[in-house]
Amino acid sequence: MTRSREPRFSPLPHTRPPSDTGLTPEIAELVAEVHADTAAETQIQMDDPVAPKVEEAPAPETRSTADELRYRLKQQSLLARFGEVALRERDRQALLDAACEVCADGLETPLSKVLIHNEARDRLVLVAGVGWSGEVEGRASLGVELDSPAGYAFQTGKPLISNHLDIEDRFRTPKLLADHGVRRAINVLIRPELDGEPWGVLEVDSPDEGQFDARDALFLDAFAAVVGAAIARQQTEQRLLAAIEHQALLTREVSHRVKNSLSLVSSLLSMQARGAASDDVRAALATAGSRIQAISQVHDQLWRGADVQTVILSDFLCQLCAAIDTGSDRHVITCEASDAPLGADIAIPLGLIVNELVTNAIKYAYGPDGGDIAVTGRIADGRLTVTVADQGKGFDLIAARSDRSLGMRVIDSLVRQIGGTIVNQAPHAGKDAGEGEGVGAILVVEASAT
Repeated sequence: MTRSREPRFSPLPHTRPPSDTGLTPEIAELVAEVHADTAAETQIQMDDPVAPKVEEAPAPETRSTADELRYRLKQQSLLARFGEVALRERDRQALLDAACEVCADGLETPLSKVLIHNEARDRLVLVAGVGWSGEVEGRASLGVELDSPAGYAFQTGKPLISNHLDIEDRFRTPKLLADHGVRRAINVLIRPELDGEPWGVLEVDSPDEGQFDARDALFLDAFAAVVGAAIARQQTEQRLLAAIEHQALLTREVSHRVKNSLSLVSSLLSMQARGAASDDVRAALATAGSRIQAISQVHDQLWRGADVQTVILSDFLCQLCAAIDTGSDRHVITCEASDAPLGADIAIPLGLIVNELVTNAIKYAYGPDGGDIAVTGRIADGRLTVTVADQGKGFDLIAARSDRSLGMRVIDSLVRQIGGTIVNQAPHAGKDAGEGEGVGAILVVEASAT
């Protein structure tokens, strides 16, 4: 069934028809022009060489000059207002429904419809309309032959006016129109600008006696042009969205493959480390493997997430800590972080930084018995703060930099890469106040989260 909801466009308010006297010279000239055109025999005045086909009206126009002026101004207002909506509307069905409502209002008819060409069936299918009884949308269809008004407009691209379908001998009246007692109709082609191919037909129908004229056809043709432009815009947006989704899918696939490749490299290094004869070589290979695994964790989050440009801080950071904890039996690594997005270009260096800091705490903070290492991450006001804390022997950041150890050089380089800072906050009381223990370390990394 066609829609019976409230129209989106309220009709213009009715005002008392202006008299032909007391007008400004500009308005008087416009009124004279309208009066001369309506008094003359209906002619087609179009710059486009493809002009509407108009039959002679069964009766002369009875609309007064004042009513004619108000009628045309109303059409122009409705067309302008619909153009604003068409530029914003993203839903095609809503766009076509609004077009039917406004066209019927502008031509003061109870019936209008949009017909879309179905290539598989080679028929024009009614997809939107107002005033039609029964379940017609998506079901009713018309042929594309030249002997039907809609088919003629679709095949030739010419706007078609028929003011007396009940006695028409050039076209057959479709059953849908006959069942609703339609006597006159205008059909114009909808041709989106994107590919220029015929797309459908915009039609208004009326069961009342009277006439549509060339200006009505021009109004409806302009309306169809706006609809076509809006459809082309929607098609362009849909293609762009499809391209973006495809690109995101490719990016996720790449991240997945990178993650698998890095995991394979990390496993190979671990295997080689276990077979190494030297403790130094074994430690170096294990450290390299853990760094590669840290990068792998970021790519694992990227391909799994909905946004291929960001990772969720809590997921990424805590999974990294869990992976490190699995390989350290004597330590307990805890993690607490915000459920906030973090850019991938920040996450990869951050993962390496945290991996270095936690691994350093595992190696040097405690004795043989091990201990706790707490990692926290926060994002607030666009700032990222990550803390790695232990209660071990303490850590001298200045001394570590002076020693020029590889781990500290890696950390400083990565911190500079993300435009951040790293500090060792004031030590706190540890497990026991015994010699060489109980001072602990709280290393804090701060950087922009974007």
